[in-house]
Amino acid sequence: MKRHPILYIGVVFFLSVTSVFAADDSSTPASKKIRSPNVFYVKPQLQHDSFGEMKVLAVLTSDVPAERILKFHNLMNTAKAVEQWGGRMNAKFILYANGVPWLQKPNAEEKELIDGLRVKGVQFLVCDNTLLSKDIDYHSLYGVTEKDIVPSGFAEVAYLQQFKQYVVGPGM
Repeated sequence: MKRHPILYIGVVFFLSVTSVFAADDSSTPASKKIRSPNVFYVKPQLQHDSFGEMKVLAVLTSDVPAERILKFHNLMNTAKAVEQWGGRMNAKFILYANGVPWLQKPNAEEKELIDGLRVKGVQFLVCDNTLLSKDIDYHSLYGVTEKDIVPSGFAEVAYLQQFKQYVVGPGM
């Protein structure tokens, strides 16, 4: 028996398309379609007090671009949620080890994300130990000033958690 690849592809396509339309359950009034025809968005029905002031830390010690972008987006999404629910985010992005050198040459997207976070009040703090050990002049770092330098990035994280009630969230 000879198989026909074109026929097989056509059947697979037909089944996938019909399954997408079969999954279309527009009977849910609180939902609406997003991005994909078979994915629905439901607005959160949060029932608690205002978020108040959120003290959040993001820590970057890696030179992996995907990790940076994830942390940027996590902070932006947190800021939006906190504002939406009547709160204020007080966030610090602490960079040490391999997290510092990339600030010398962030790409256009990263500059936009950094600037967007700064507008939201996120403070970028840079480890002096790293600057010294990697022979980096802080002037070469995008948007970093003297007031952004901390003696030790690791110690700053511990201090802010232990004494100032900051939290390092998952993915931060």
